Amino acid sequence: MEIMSLYKWVASSCGGAMVMVVAWSLLKWVWVQPRRLERHLRLQGINGTSYKLLFGDTKEMKQMAKEANQKPINIHDDIIPRLLPFVYKATKTYGKMFFAWFGPTPVMHVLDPALAKDILSRINDFQKLRRTNPYVKLLFQGLIDYEGDKWFKHRKIINPAFHAHKFKYMAPAIHLSCNEMIEKWRKLLGCKHSYELDVFPFLQTLTSDVISRTAFGSNYEEGRKIFDHQKELITLLLEITRHSIYIPGSRFLPTKKNKRINKIDQQVKGSIRDIINKRLMAMKCGEASQHDLLGILLESNQNESQQMSIEDVIEECKLFYFAGQETTSNLLVWSMILLSQHQFWQQQARDEVFSVFGRNKPDIDGLSQLKTVTMILHEVLRIYPAVSSLYRLTNEETKLGKMTLPSETAVTVPVVLLHHDHETWGNDVRDFKPERFSNGVLKATKGQMSYFPFGWGPRICIGQNFAMMEAKIALTMILEHFSFELSPSYVHAPQSIITVQPQFGAHLIIKQVEP
Repeated sequence: MEIMSLYKWVASSCGGAMVMVVAWSLLKWVWVQPRRLERHLRLQGINGTSYKLLFGDTKEMKQMAKEANQKPINIHDDIIPRLLPFVYKATKTYGKMFFAWFGPTPVMHVLDPALAKDILSRINDFQKLRRTNPYVKLLFQGLIDYEGDKWFKHRKIINPAFHAHKFKYMAPAIHLSCNEMIEKWRKLLGCKHSYELDVFPFLQTLTSDVISRTAFGSNYEEGRKIFDHQKELITLLLEITRHSIYIPGSRFLPTKKNKRINKIDQQVKGSIRDIINKRLMAMKCGEASQHDLLGILLESNQNESQQMSIEDVIEECKLFYFAGQETTSNLLVWSMILLSQHQFWQQQARDEVFSVFGRNKPDIDGLSQLKTVTMILHEVLRIYPAVSSLYRLTNEETKLGKMTLPSETAVTVPVVLLHHDHETWGNDVRDFKPERFSNGVLKATKGQMSYFPFGWGPRICIGQNFAMMEAKIALTMILEHFSFELSPSYVHAPQSIITVQPQFGAHLIIKQVEP
């Protein structure tokens, strides 16, 4: 009996100790650690919001974002309060350097151009923010998420696919996709003098087709089906991630949406795997490599001693679609919206296009002569960058300027605020003035280098030159065939959902340009 009592006492003591350990770990995570980090930051003279138990500022952030998205704005209004309402309000209180709270994690917001550049350049000290939500991981992984040796290996293997001399092989695919869109617009216009059109869905289809053709070449139709599935997957995942906080394990519940998500994800991966296996078999049989992104990627991968796995290649193909389609369609839609407002610049661009190409298809060599079009695209990316903010994380105590940031501090570079900073760009910062870039980006930023439309440093977007080439070809071909202006039904409502896009589309009135 005494031995049994001893066992019970030991078991009870162990159970009590485990409860105390778990309770202390939880208390440390939700209160002790955040309070210690807050004190550490304030002692250095850094201002910020006061920590609120468990949720931090997330409730306020979500509520402000929800309210902002319910109210369209005037086309000449400042877009920052709509895209980043919490950050906009906080800068008025705390200035260009402050911290806020994403749950129990402190988030440093850095609006100083020199420090922002430093953060984006030091990829070992400031690493990509880890994605803990498995739904978000299904959207895209690959090069954009990797760190260390794996990032370096993937970047080295993928680089050849985006060398400028490869673009001449991809230009015909872009021409074909643009022609298909232009023909659709012509049919809608018919014999009418003008036609009102929401151009955004057409531009999304255009860039999706371009990626399908340039990624898979002769397997374009199969690639298009894959990306149609991927588009549905993105829609489902955004519905889930936008409207609720992820509860651990909910990803695996047998709900209708989860079942559909799993089915689509498996279909996408299976189809890409089939295409890859066919290509590898063809390469083994001595067939020449195709000049599409997949062909170049597989050839580059075979030339490396440390190769990517098939699963890695699949994830990179999925990333091609998401990053390429979203970035370029948004650049094109904002270009058309701004040129609809500013007819002078639209005509200047059209005159330049006719001067360089006439009514011929734009070729790669001629694109370098499009100075006005290039200035316009740079200014569009300044006003409406692809993403509103870039996020990083410290893995250990890290120096930034005169500050010391604790380990596990999230760091945010609000790109859109840097692009709209009065000190860098002047009092006309909200005006569309492509001439800012007449002497290049460095002169436009007065030597501060606070222009990050594709990021900065070693992790700068690998596809930026491809995206700019695609945008130039598409905009050139649109200008050759159509003039356009804002429709009275256009509603100005920029929103940030992963990328910066028009919430209610882009309703324009198009007219055919006379020969």
